Amino acid sequence: MSIETLVELSRFYGSDPAYILAGGGNTSWKDEDTLYVKGSGFSLAEASPASFVKMDRKSLARIWEKAYPPSNEEREREVLSDMMAAKKEGEEKKRPSVEALLHDIMPFSFVVHLHPALVNGLCCSQKGEASAREIFGEEALWIPSTNPGYILSRLVKDEMAAYYQKHRKNTSIILLQNHGVFVGADTKEGIGAIYDDIMSKIKRMIKREPDFSDEMRTADGGSSENLVNEIIKTLSELAGFSAFMQSGETASFIKSSESFYPVSSAFTPDHIVYAGSDPLFTEASTAAAVSDEWNERARKTGRNPKIVAVRNLGVFSAAATEKAADFALDLFKDSVKVALYTESFGGPLFMTADKIDFINNWEVERFRSSVST
Repeated sequence: MSIETLVELSRFYGSDPAYILAGGGNTSWKDEDTLYVKGSGFSLAEASPASFVKMDRKSLARIWEKAYPPSNEEREREVLSDMMAAKKEGEEKKRPSVEALLHDIMPFSFVVHLHPALVNGLCCSQKGEASAREIFGEEALWIPSTNPGYILSRLVKDEMAAYYQKHRKNTSIILLQNHGVFVGADTKEGIGAIYDDIMSKIKRMIKREPDFSDEMRTADGGSSENLVNEIIKTLSELAGFSAFMQSGETASFIKSSESFYPVSSAFTPDHIVYAGSDPLFTEASTAAAVSDEWNERARKTGRNPKIVAVRNLGVFSAAATEKAADFALDLFKDSVKVALYTESFGGPLFMTADKIDFINNWEVERFRSSVST
């Protein structure tokens, strides 16, 4: 049964940190009438048939016939309402992935959307598009950085139509700048073969692999009064929970504000959702000074920093729960990987300020963060 195959695919990729972290990524299977797409808040690694929302494909298709308001907030609210109305009976308590429309329009039985750091080293780089063309030729469709949701799905729909018109076939690989990759195939084996090919081709272009073999993490520096312990305690008081990470790879990024630049902003929506768009780098030498800078950053941006990198010491997370604090460190570590991989493709390319602002203020992503952490 194909829903069981979808569960297998989801668990396979969802349990591999090379492909996905935290609550990111989504998968789907469809027949002529129904789209089964991962629901928001469900983990791919722990997927079951209940993790997927059954959606009426005819109702989803009618969304393309409707004219939506031009403003981001009104448009996305109306699209979400129409997507919720497209759920089949019995699915009322579930919320489909925001990318359900994109899953539906890809002309393949299975679609697997992931955010591998290796792929995002290409998709979040200065020479990403040119390098993608060099690596994949015209087999992959490149989509420039676009706000997720309806606008992204509309752009992909138009670009897929143009691709088919030019090549008389459908593309099974869609690379999204500052986002990730969509892969479509009619079988589980087909999905696996395409992802293996993508990863091996990009890997051949990489100059240096990240090494986290010496990584150390803690949420408790021990009973002694040391600076790590003091900062953990201070950030926990400010945000709810704090954890600490250090490694040789992260150390090379926190020597100065200049060395911190390649990880100083957001590469993808997932980095914003789980690690924030405003990582704080500080040269503070006391927990009190870290607290002052954390509060000042929060005042300036209107958002609490989830990542605090202290020069030559390590990286701290600050979040409401232990799970959220762990996710923040996972995604910062992913940023380090992406930044290192971008060195092979011209250096880092962050999301633009307007797109970061869209994610920070999008109700869909606030919901995803709340149910995941």
